[in-house]
Amino acid sequence: MARLVTENAGIVDVLFTEHERDYCLGKRRSHEHMAGRFAAKEAVLKAFGTGIGQRMRWTDVEIVSGRRGRPEVRLHGEVAAWAESRGLADLDVSVAHSAGVAVAQALAVWDEEAEDSRRGREHAIAFSSH
Repeated sequence: MARLVTENAGIVDVLFTEHERDYCLGKRRSHEHMAGRFAAKEAVLKAFGTGIGQRMRWTDVEIVSGRRGRPEVRLHGEVAAWAESRGLADLDVSVAHSAGVAVAQALAVWDEEAEDSRRGREHAIAFSSH
């Protein structure tokens, strides 16, 4: 992540919301925190089975610190609309990072009444590492 940020001016604004940037840049190992949040965003999109769609933006998936530092997901824009239209019932994420490595897992739980094409995929788990 350090190399990506250093070599690509403006990439931080493309990948992270203002809140995420402020949080990460306020940390001693800011690039490690950015890598963890990016891995979490990717894991969420993998759990959805979509990847980053044409009209979706990385900032549509926001990773925030909840109570006691537990990561939580806030969806915005196209990603939020997509998830709502398909019956997202719950979404959880776990993030870990250390020197040079960041990993994340996301669990998406879908409403049983979701569209017919989603039946049989009521729970989706995804893993991402950077």
